[in-house]
Amino acid sequence: MTAQPLPFGFGLEFDSDTKTLDRATLFGGSPARIMRLSAAGQTALAELRRGPVASAAAAALARRLTDAGVAHPLPPPSAVALDVTVVIPVRDRPEALQQCLAALGTQYPVTVVDDGSTDPAAVAEVTRRHGATLVTRAVNGGPGAARNTGLAYVHSEFVAFIDSDCVPDPNWVAGLSGHFADPLVAVVAPRIVAAPVAQGSGQSLAGRFTEVNGSLDLGDRQARVSPGTRVSYVPSAALLVRRAALEAVMSPSAQGAFDPVLRVGEDVDLIWRLHEAGWQIRYEPRVLIGHAEPQTWRGVLGRRMRYGTSAAPLALRHPQAMAPLALHPWPSLTVAALLARRPLLAAAAFTGSVLGLRNTLVRAGIPSRGVVAAMAGASRQTWLGAGRYLTQFAAPLLIWAMVRPGGRTRRRRWGRRAAAASLLLGPPATRWRALRPPLDPVRFCAGQLADDISYGAGVWAGSLRQHSVQAIRPDIRWQPLRIDPLLEKLQSRRQRT
Repeated sequence: MTAQPLPFGFGLEFDSDTKTLDRATLFGGSPARIMRLSAAGQTALAELRRGPVASAAAAALARRLTDAGVAHPLPPPSAVALDVTVVIPVRDRPEALQQCLAALGTQYPVTVVDDGSTDPAAVAEVTRRHGATLVTRAVNGGPGAARNTGLAYVHSEFVAFIDSDCVPDPNWVAGLSGHFADPLVAVVAPRIVAAPVAQGSGQSLAGRFTEVNGSLDLGDRQARVSPGTRVSYVPSAALLVRRAALEAVMSPSAQGAFDPVLRVGEDVDLIWRLHEAGWQIRYEPRVLIGHAEPQTWRGVLGRRMRYGTSAAPLALRHPQAMAPLALHPWPSLTVAALLARRPLLAAAAFTGSVLGLRNTLVRAGIPSRGVVAAMAGASRQTWLGAGRYLTQFAAPLLIWAMVRPGGRTRRRRWGRRAAAASLLLGPPATRWRALRPPLDPVRFCAGQLADDISYGAGVWAGSLRQHSVQAIRPDIRWQPLRIDPLLEKLQSRRQRT
């Protein structure tokens, strides 16, 4: 699918991480890059800062900025209601289905797909009471197969998938629909947050943990969804989808848009197939969907382990999208030297990283201020990423390094223990400091460690079943920063128009 300018009428909201280095240079995006603007680009950027897209040059620049994650599209106000059918896959849980249907209201037609419930009569009664259409499957096939069945029964231009354990706002579809004024958008996803627990039932420690650290909650910042970026996928707990995009990526072997072979991770697979086909996927966190979260540690950790089992099949299908850790050489060497208590080597590696980036920027004619802070941040992210990676896949080794009594000298022994402790405890402690949740740091960090270890155990289990280590293998990347000579192409495009 060829790139198209962002349609007229869209506004732009610059990402909170985007920085203006000078009048002609922007830094930001995911992955991070530098964008150089020509004179035409500077004029187009000034137009975009003043208001919505209103010229061909501004439309072309807006597309490049939103594709890079430097800015995010603000859809124009739309008075046209979309042709939407809501599809709900369900297996038992009639009480949850009742809540979901009551919250949806009657604004859109609803199709409920009973995926082999053990008590189909209860599901049928709830469906009938709310005037929804019921489709039954004799044999349970999983959420992907159920959504495929529902999709075959509806013919609207757009389909809203929502799980039965979600409690949506009645206006959630309208809140997402403006993004479809862009013909390249295939999917828009809301933010999934923990639904309030029933009155009088109280909330467990596990419930309070998932309320602030839910595995389906992708945060409060808008994003273009793409592998290797800040938001690499969106869950199918709630999605608004362009039907034509689903039909474009269907294959006879997959038996529909969702691959029924995948009982977990079928949503990630679909999102990445749409991305590979050239479609765009947007994450819109201003629209919130409540989701029933587990209230026991067994439920929380069991779900995380189940999610982890999808990593290996996904890695085999999308090997370039599934790296659990991205390592850049200079920051990695800096962190490794610090952990090994080699300050001179760490200083040399950090100096090399700063000089290398500075030379790259100077050769490109880009201001080099802030290089030290940028490389310090890269080293910090490498430390946090390596710590979480090792916690997920090698926690027993980190724990053993902390408690093992042996060591040539007392100083080396405590140095080894400090390094292992920083890798194990640094990431959850940093996250606690960022979130400031209503949990003390000890309980939050313990919950985060258990969460990561459970996910890693699932990845190991799935990898053993698939006889592959693709989902565990880190990715070494040699290019630390992309410099995008943005507006030479835009200038020629403007001249053609």
